[in-house]
Amino acid sequence: MKFLIQRVTEASVSVDGKTVGEIGKGFFVLIGVNDTDTEEIADKMIKKLLGLRIFADENGKTNLSLSDAGGSLLLVSQFTLYADCKKGNRPSFIKAGSPEHAEGLYDYIVKKCYLWAEENKSDMKIATGIFGADMCCRLTNDGPFTVDLDSEEL
Repeated sequence: MKFLIQRVTEASVSVDGKTVGEIGKGFFVLIGVNDTDTEEIADKMIKKLLGLRIFADENGKTNLSLSDAGGSLLLVSQFTLYADCKKGNRPSFIKAGSPEHAEGLYDYIVKKCYLWAEENKSDMKIATGIFGADMCCRLTNDGPFTVDLDSEEL
């Protein structure tokens, strides 16, 4: 499983010209799933995502987590995180999970983030794209600050 996390000042995703998800300050997260991924792997990734301290504190040090900074989440599925460009110039996506498996885990991740916010009495806004849709994503990367989380490296 892969999460490409961008710290943003704002982000949105639209489908057919209609905004389906948007946030202010927070994390714009692209989520890639392969067929070997499980809910247990997703739980580890979610824990790391929500604990990631990449917001500046009062001294300018990256010491604050998403909830500490009052940030939001925009979660977007993206199978192209598993692009294999080793041969030729046309990427292969055979390492990406099947749509059925990936959608199930994507939905699980979204639900677990909502559950985390509820359990922690957080008013964190959580927004999403639409799985499998042709989406247009807009964001303002803050920093720029981008973190690549790969379950094989956790």
